[in-house]
Formats: sequence, C-alpha cells, structure tokens
Amino acid sequence: MGLFKIAVLPGDGIGVEVTREAVKVLQHVGKKYGHTFELKEGLIGGIAIDATGDPLPEATVELCKAADAVMLGAVGGPQWDNLGTGTRPEVGLLGIRKALRLYANLRPAIVYKSLKDASPLAPRIIEGGLDILVVRELTGGMYFGKKGRYIDETLGECAYDTEVYSVSEVKRIAKIGFDSAMKRGKRLVSVDKANVLESSRLWRSVVLEVAKDYPEVEVSHMYVDNAAMQLVKNPGYFDVILTSNIFGDILSDEASIITGSIGMLPSASLGDGGVGLYEPVHGSAPDIAGQNIANPLATILSVAMMFRYSFGLPNEADSIENAVNKTLEAGYRTPDIFVEGCKKVSTVEMTNKVIELLNY
Repeated sequence: MGLFKIAVLPGDGIGVEVTREAVKVLQHVGKKYGHTFELKEGLIGGIAIDATGDPLPEATVELCKAADAVMLGAVGGPQWDNLGTGTRPEVGLLGIRKALRLYANLRPAIVYKSLKDASPLAPRIIEGGLDILVVRELTGGMYFGKKGRYIDETLGECAYDTEVYSVSEVKRIAKIGFDSAMKRGKRLVSVDKANVLESSRLWRSVVLEVAKDYPEVEVSHMYVDNAAMQLVKNPGYFDVILTSNIFGDILSDEASIITGSIGMLPSASLGDGGVGLYEPVHGSAPDIAGQNIANPLATILSVAMMFRYSFGLPNEADSIENAVNKTLEAGYRTPDIFVEGCKKVSTVEMTNKVIELLNY
C-alpha cells in the first residue's frame, strides 16, 4: 500500500481523452491493491500557449518536480504550427524532459499475437509475437550539440549540427540498457555508426567497458543502417536495442510501425532515481480528437510502466498488461486496429473492458 503523487499533463488533441481513460485504470488498480493517488493537472503544449503564452509554464515544472511520476498525453496541433520555434507546443515536451533531467527513453515495441495481422510484416517473420525494447539516449547527441548557419564563399549558405557525447553520458545510458536486458532475455544490441563517426567510436568503446560488469548479457554491435534493415527482415533477433538520441528516434519509430499501430505503444523517460515521465508514443491526432475513437491502450500501458519503473510495483504493472492482452484476445478493437470479425469499440468502451478484465 502507498500514497503516490502524480502530475497529470493531458496536453492537446486526443491526449485529453486517452489520459482521462488511463486515469480510470490507474484508480481501479489503486482500489484493487490498496494504493492512493494524489492527482494534480498541469498545462503543457498548445493549451498552455493559449492560456499563458508559454508551452511549459513554470507552474507545470514545479508541479512535476514535486510529483513521484508524470503522466503525459500528447502535444501539438495545426493551430499552433505557424508559431516561432521557441514557442511551439513541442518545446514544452523537450523542456519538461530537460527540467526533470530525463536522459533515458524506454520504448517497448510489442506485436501481440492477436494483432499480428495488423503488422505490415509477413506473418512468417513475426510468427509467435515480437517483443523489443529500444533504450534511447535522450539529452545528448546531435539534437543538443552546437548548431548554426554560415556563409561559405564557394558554397553559399551552409548549416551544421554537431554530434557530441561524453563518456559519462554513454556510460549512464548503457547501464540502463544492460539493467533492462538483465530483466528480459539478456541480449543487447548496441547500435552506432562507428565505421564513420568518431562519436560512435566513443559510444562503442564505452559500451564494451560497461559490458564487463554484465557477463550474463550477450552483447553485439550493429551499424544503424543494418539495424534498420534487420528490424524488418529479422526483428526477432533483437531483445534490447541500445542507441543514441538521433538513431533511437528513427529506430524506435520504425520498431513501432512493425507492431501494426502506433496507438498501442507506451514509453517511459527516466533519470537517476528522480521523477519518471510516462506517455504514449502517438501524437495528438487532432483529426480524430473529441470523437471518442482514439486508442487508449498506449496510455494505459504507459501507466503499467509507471507502476513498474517509478513505483516498483511489478505485480500491478503485470495486471494491467495482462488485462490489455485479454481485451485484445477477446476481439475488442478501436478503429486503428480494427479488422473484420472483431468488435469495434470506442475509447471509453475499450477502457471499460480493460477495467473489467483487471478483476480476473
């Protein structure tokens, strides 16, 4: 039993709907296992811009810092597309990750047996299901290195983005990767571009050093272009993928699409024992917002990750994941994963079925 403080940031578009449904599951699990939650909502993204002129108000930052975990919906929408780069909704997401010092992004990509027909991959490739965890470094690399533009006398206007990693940055994300592998299949593939990039050569050398502390983990190294090919050719080869910010951004999106629907995928952003942030991989999907047809399962599964990583309650996490699996096996589908012969349901109906099956 315990009391947990959770900052809830619904954000924009379908973020509001799926977060509301995930909170219902959270509360039900709390009643079942004897936990109490103190929930406080904050503004982030476009709705925060409309209310305060800032995609990440200071009040939201303070709310999150005081919490045990953060539940986030989604940010963005066409009505904010023409704003300057410093005030776009997405700045709020990057800002909260930085404010909470979250440097590790964990993204599971699971092909449920009941959804294998939704995957774009051939059935023979994903026979028996698929379960990959991408561990992505979140605060270093090209996205945060020096960048700018200049005029070259011969070439004209040029732009540059710098990839920078330190030993300490690689070491801390590598440890999370290896720790994750120890809890799974004890296999880790470190993805880099060490044949070309000096930052990748540093990355590989540090990973090899950290690997000495995890003799039970089978470690291999793969260039990012080959990894991208193997994800669609032989995805069962992977258990844990450890990689940099930019490579992880690309590969985790690729891994997500082979599952059949981005609406199924949760994520966790973690730091050194502080507040974790949990959010679905999908965006705000403004084209379907307010229609009660969004898939809530990615957000519900993000709640499971919250129980597992922030609260240290694996039984509660397992109960949510099992209920989601049972719901899918029973044939319940929101429009994004619907196939003939299944039961097409709304956002609310899907959540209600998950809650019903949590009791078994």
